[in-house]
This record gives sequence, C-alpha cells and structure tokens, in this order.
Amino acid sequence: KSMLFLGFLLVFLSLALPGTQGKIIPKCELVKILRRNGFQGFEGTTVADWMCLVKYESGYNTKAYNNNGPSRDYGIFQINSKYWCNDGRTPGSKNACHISCSKLQDDNIEDDIRCAKKIAREAHGLSPWYGWKNHCRGRDLSSFVRGC
Repeated sequence: KSMLFLGFLLVFLSLALPGTQGKIIPKCELVKILRRNGFQGFEGTTVADWMCLVKYESGYNTKAYNNNGPSRDYGIFQINSKYWCNDGRTPGSKNACHISCSKLQDDNIEDDIRCAKKIAREAHGLSPWYGWKNHCRGRDLSSFVRGC
C-alpha cells in the first residue's frame, strides 16, 4: 500500500510542480540556428563564443531560470529581468527588449536571439554574461562548433 501511495504522490507532484526542463537544443542544431541568424562575426564574436556562453549560462535549456535575488535570468541566453525583460516582479525593470520574461522560456528562441543581440550590440561584445567571462573568454572554443 505504501509503495502505491508513493507512486501516486510522485505522479501528483510531477504534474503539480511547474516544469523547469525546456527543450535542450542539440549542439549542431544550435550552431545552425546561430549561423543562420548572423552570430558569426557579430560585435566581434564567433558562433563558438555564443555556444560556450549558452552552455555555461543555461546548459542549452530553453526554459532555464536563475534567481539572482532582486532580479532573475530567463531562457537559453539567461536574459536578466532588471534590464532586458519584464517579469512583473523586478522593481525598476527597464525592459529594454520590450518582452515578457516568460516569452524567453518557450521553445521558440527567435525573440531570445533578438534580445541577446541587442545586449551584445549595446555592450560591444559578450561581457554582460558571467558564464562567458568566467569560462569562455580568451580560450580555444573550437570544440563548441567542431563537427557541425
């Protein structure tokens, strides 16, 4: 009886709790998307830079979410609610990409791409992303696009 109850409990919790697992975009699929959207050479970056950034920011997960205290990061590029999107909870949000943060967590990454490019354009590179600064900057990133 207790095993049956535990099974029902697990099923109930899996249905009741919001999913944090979005689409994990396969490496070569994401490389193609980034190339098609003009990331190679954009603001002095390479597709490999962006692939490394996405790996360390979101693990290629479209639904990634990170709470930073007063603000939160959303989606595959981990776009912050204080400056770039509106989550309805971040005091003084600028919403410079004119988008709801929840739109950055669906499987359609076209709006995420537009906003990420706006961030990189304004920063003249990828310095706003700590995942890129801490793990990618100045390193050989060829493995991120090899075979694609």
